Amino acid sequence: MRRTHATLAVLLAFLPAAVPANAAESAPGSAAAAARSVDAILSKAYPSDGPGAAVLVRLKGETILRKGYGMAQMDFGIPVAPEQVFEIGSVTKQFTAAVVLRLAEEGRLSLSDSLTKFLPEMTFGGTTITIEELLSHTSGVPNYTDMPEWIPRWREDMSLDTLTGLFRNKPLDFPPGTLWNYSNSGFILLGAVIEKVTGKTYEDVVEKELFAPLGMTSTRYGHQEEIVHGRVAGYVRGAEGWTNAPYLSLTQPYAAGSLMSNVDDLALWSDALEAGKVVSAASRDRMFTPIVIASGEQKGVSTRYGLGNAITDVGGRLAHEHGGGIHGFVCDLLRVPGEDLLIVLLSNNTEQDSNAISHQIALAVLGGAVATKPRATPANPPVAPKMKERDLDALTGVYLVPESADQRRIVTREGATLRLQRTGGDRHDLVPLGVDLYQVGEHDTTIRFARDAKGKVDAVYVDGGIGPVFRSRRTLEPIPAEKQAVAVATDAYGALCGIFALAPGFDITVTNEGEHLFAQATGQPKFEIFPESPTRFFFKVVDAQIDFVLSDGRATALTLHQGGQNLPAPRKP
Repeated sequence: MRRTHATLAVLLAFLPAAVPANAAESAPGSAAAAARSVDAILSKAYPSDGPGAAVLVRLKGETILRKGYGMAQMDFGIPVAPEQVFEIGSVTKQFTAAVVLRLAEEGRLSLSDSLTKFLPEMTFGGTTITIEELLSHTSGVPNYTDMPEWIPRWREDMSLDTLTGLFRNKPLDFPPGTLWNYSNSGFILLGAVIEKVTGKTYEDVVEKELFAPLGMTSTRYGHQEEIVHGRVAGYVRGAEGWTNAPYLSLTQPYAAGSLMSNVDDLALWSDALEAGKVVSAASRDRMFTPIVIASGEQKGVSTRYGLGNAITDVGGRLAHEHGGGIHGFVCDLLRVPGEDLLIVLLSNNTEQDSNAISHQIALAVLGGAVATKPRATPANPPVAPKMKERDLDALTGVYLVPESADQRRIVTREGATLRLQRTGGDRHDLVPLGVDLYQVGEHDTTIRFARDAKGKVDAVYVDGGIGPVFRSRRTLEPIPAEKQAVAVATDAYGALCGIFALAPGFDITVTNEGEHLFAQATGQPKFEIFPESPTRFFFKVVDAQIDFVLSDGRATALTLHQGGQNLPAPRKP
């Protein structure tokens, strides 16, 4: 699932599919009509003067659309063309999973093997972690891209030993096999296993044993210094408009997200994988079969994720899908096997949700949706019973987050609106869809409040569309008190303003507008911050605080406090 915070970019995360708000509801009629509908969707999403996307759409063997939108290189005004090469982030995981399954077919490893059989130093306190648990995100290995302390190290070229050192001494998030939590770290370990078993680099294995035999001439392991014909630049939205994406050494995403490709090669890949030409039909089916939680409180819950692939739906139709997000790029590879529909969307526009757009395209092509969960949009307001404040108060409280023992979901009420905030995360309004059923803001995530035999709310079920729907138990913990702003001399705000470097290419810009102070992280929206003291401020939209360091009355640095981490950021000259 996607994990983003208002003030910290959390990258290489899986991008969840979204059921679009305004999908076509009538049959497309013809390939030409479908192409026009798809072209209209994409032209609106990717204007010609901004970062864009390359898209390929094919139905029943016929290419409906293969086209570029927007800019590939904004500096030179070069438009996107479909043959150009994009970074594909976590779509890399399909390739890593395929290599592991091939090794299993050859008898060189078993999915039930312990990680320590190949990497004896990866003990995680003596806990047994299997290869299958790494492939399915049920290992409990903490996700290093969720760790704020990783951010200052983006530019660092890392050896595999240094990379695994980011997380190998961390405690597991949960006992293996008991929960699901997306972990790039798990696929880093799988890359290390591949190298140990084959005696070759991960790069050599995927390029020579996967890409070359399939004729994927535009797909490769990424290196920043390498000249790549048709390479697209990545962008993020900054305080003054579009900027080049922050630098990330591609030694770091490794087997979890360092590959580059284009729409044609990914279509070749998807065809070969589905046809059983990459791995056996049995292994392919295993990749696309959702793992079920094996033990613990959530035993029997489907993860809706197989081995390196998600199992989603498009308007109620079974779909195989994986998205990707990396600095300056997002993408989605979506297949609806029952309809023989393939969509490849590669983008350097990180403001657009590539998963949601690919689902919108799919519904436009297929002619509407089978009945699915409702979704509230401005054009589709919810029809739900009006709740009295005392009824809403019965839903408020502190709920556990099963996949993270030290985090909570806090449900509060302000007037007639319920709000949800996860520890260290954004605060969202809950939009009523029905009795005890709510949508999280304008996202496709829904939460359902569950009641015990006496009708008292004792849990919530959170459904983000990707990954399992876990039961989050209500606790007896009191709702944390709302932080209150104090009165300070706002004429001193000017001394706090400036650009502060949280990491190379990733800044926090502090600005003053009248009597209000705002903070904006690179590529993210601007949010007001409120004073706890003349030098300490807090966000209301996210669980985070900022401390300013003053010298001669002027801020020379700040420290961002979020998710249990304290991140210093010196002022830029």
